Amino acid sequence: MLFHRQLWVYWKFCYACFLKPVEHGNTAHVKALTGQQRALEGFYRTQAEIYDATRGTLLRGREEMLQLAAAQMRHRMGTREGKPIWVDIGGGTGYNIEKMNDFVPVDEFFSAVYLVDLSPSLCEVARQRFSKLGWNNVHVVCEDARTFAIDKPTNGLELAAPGMSSDKYRVKADFVSMSYSLSMIPDFYSVIDSITDLLAPHGLVSCVDFYVQSASSYSLRNFTGGHHSRHVNWLSRLFWRSWFQFDRVHLDEGRRDYLEHRFGTILTVNERNYTLGGIPYYVWLGCQRTATSAGAAGALAREAAERIDALATESPYLSPVHYSEKRAEAESAAERETRMQLRSKGFEAAILNLATNVPLPSFFYQNQRWRLYYDESLQKHTQFGNNYIYAFTWEDPAEDQRLLNIGKDDVVFAITSAGDNVLSYALHRPRSIHAVDLNPTQNHLLELKVAAFNALPYEDTWKLFGEGRHAGFRDLLLTKLSPYLSSRAFQFWLDNASTFTSRGGLYETGGSRIAVKLCKWLFRVLGLGGDVQRLCAAKTLREQRAIWRTRLRPVVLNRWLSYLVVANQQFLWRALGVPTNQRDMIYDDGLAASAASGGAFAPKEAMWKYVVNTLDPVVENTLLRDSNYFYRVCLTGRYSKECHPSYLSEEAHKALSQPGAFDGLRVHTDEFVEVLTRIRPESVTVAVIMDHMDWFDPEGAHATEEIRAINNAMKIGGRVLLRSAGLKPWYIANFSAQGFKCERVGARTAGKCIDRVNMYASTWICTKLSADPSSAAAAANSGIGASDAADSGSDSEAVETLEL
Repeated sequence: MLFHRQLWVYWKFCYACFLKPVEHGNTAHVKALTGQQRALEGFYRTQAEIYDATRGTLLRGREEMLQLAAAQMRHRMGTREGKPIWVDIGGGTGYNIEKMNDFVPVDEFFSAVYLVDLSPSLCEVARQRFSKLGWNNVHVVCEDARTFAIDKPTNGLELAAPGMSSDKYRVKADFVSMSYSLSMIPDFYSVIDSITDLLAPHGLVSCVDFYVQSASSYSLRNFTGGHHSRHVNWLSRLFWRSWFQFDRVHLDEGRRDYLEHRFGTILTVNERNYTLGGIPYYVWLGCQRTATSAGAAGALAREAAERIDALATESPYLSPVHYSEKRAEAESAAERETRMQLRSKGFEAAILNLATNVPLPSFFYQNQRWRLYYDESLQKHTQFGNNYIYAFTWEDPAEDQRLLNIGKDDVVFAITSAGDNVLSYALHRPRSIHAVDLNPTQNHLLELKVAAFNALPYEDTWKLFGEGRHAGFRDLLLTKLSPYLSSRAFQFWLDNASTFTSRGGLYETGGSRIAVKLCKWLFRVLGLGGDVQRLCAAKTLREQRAIWRTRLRPVVLNRWLSYLVVANQQFLWRALGVPTNQRDMIYDDGLAASAASGGAFAPKEAMWKYVVNTLDPVVENTLLRDSNYFYRVCLTGRYSKECHPSYLSEEAHKALSQPGAFDGLRVHTDEFVEVLTRIRPESVTVAVIMDHMDWFDPEGAHATEEIRAINNAMKIGGRVLLRSAGLKPWYIANFSAQGFKCERVGARTAGKCIDRVNMYASTWICTKLSADPSSAAAAANSGIGASDAADSGSDSEAVETLEL
């Protein structure tokens, strides 16, 4: 009986959608209607009662849109009084409104809900639905969306001049949604314009719908919230546009484009419904163009650009509130300050958008200011293939803190990598941290971790980043984490939600997964899995050494395995992230050692010895059970409650989940030099650049250029911490020549650990003693003398007294 019922439902659906002529069987009531209402009623009248039963597979993304909107509203309404008003345009049978009750209690959360639809049949189904539910705050309105208003004037529709606010919209909506309705509205321009007037200054608007679009039409836009998976190939564009046209569903790209033009983008997702052949659809959340800050309604976009620019460049933000009282002081320094003025790329992009009357980049509409603007279309970002290399960081933050003693007055400049060390530095509450990585997805990983501290309890945070697995990750992403993520980071993690539900978990993802999986496969094939577990569970170094020496070392440090695999350049780069120039530094030290001992040099032998000097001291001197979490996570794929990074402790979660804990964090997606040259001179006190400079070509100018940029951005007495695969890196001489005092604070020798990772041959601290001599010479040649430098310094001091 159930089967026959379902068969009848889908037969009726197919008949109404694909076989029934538009005017066939229409009653006199339907024929009396006109225009779009007549067309809609003629299409939906025969299927209104089965609409919800037949649309679940076709109309994907509706639940995700509602989850995202509910999460945004909970986040935004937390600091505001009163309950929001929701208007669902093209709401049909009321499915969305009832479904929203799964995420927020509709009858309690909203003061009023208005379902606006032009089809009388669908509206009647909606009325019956809400009558059964007993929701008195939900109102079904059968009306054209262009003329709808929450509280219309009693003297009829009042018209306003273009650009002027009409009394028609004196009651604003806090949330406006469209679910597969925008593609069915002929005059979509005027509907979107009316939503702009209807929406409150800090209101939320959302849309989910079908679409097709070519990259050529959007690739130069920086305000769409991300282009990943947006492009639809020409064959699919032709097919789906023609297919849906039969039912008066229009997939022309102008609808989505105009929506993005009229509003600022908060989040956007491009997906495919592969169940029905890969139908392209999108989920989009936006806000008023001017809703760029948490301040008063109507905050100027220019002011938001200035504020974020100040955060990105370590420069003062001049508040308009206090402008008059500081005016004389600011004007006296205006000429020299203009000469020194720095602007972030985000500010430049924002000013260009304002000048060309398009919304700001989506980064300006985020709830948080951590992630800064970058152009995702550049080849320097796309070269990584939308994948990170490191799922965990291979530098020891405890050693960093011992050497640097990071404190509350420090401005830290550091490579993001997997974000572990950035979070460890944040525990010491420096004034600000600039996390920099050229790979966008490494910064997506850091964003996710920061979002977890802001949105999740310790138990969920531990599952995600301690165990690397969480069965409910997708739900957490949609309902809890999304308000704290940039649009591009959210899209990435939605596409890669399986990272936390797969068997291997987080720590078997990224480029480094190749080495981790190879080791696990090797141990399994050789029957050494139990020995690995016993190694990680050993309670004493003596017990650990015995297992290592007798069972694992003969396999892991086998010469032939090293010659065939580890010394292979493809493996070094793809699995371990070791580029050619860094490999050559290892060979150079091997050559020097061979010359000193009088032996012959063999490159593969040098690489084998490097691996031996890395692993042997680690196992001989550090306990994997409760101390060395770096190698433990490689062997087991997870951390333990006894052995984990400092940021994963309960105490750290309490500290980092406090309001304002990440106010000083700036996440830059760019090259070092690009970021450093846009930071206010002499503001950075600590730079942690890992083994980054090993990657440069000794014959090139990149190292010198970067050291110059570091010198310019760093205060006198500021320190650069770096690690190298070489005992005496060639670029140390460049640091010395450009105003730094260089000291090797750690050198790895056979049998001894330089730190718990022990991956690098040396650790250096380079302290800035003076400005870059070449810059000073250039300044002298340009006629800028000591008095000018003194004036510049006093300017900086004066500007610092303005409100930040």
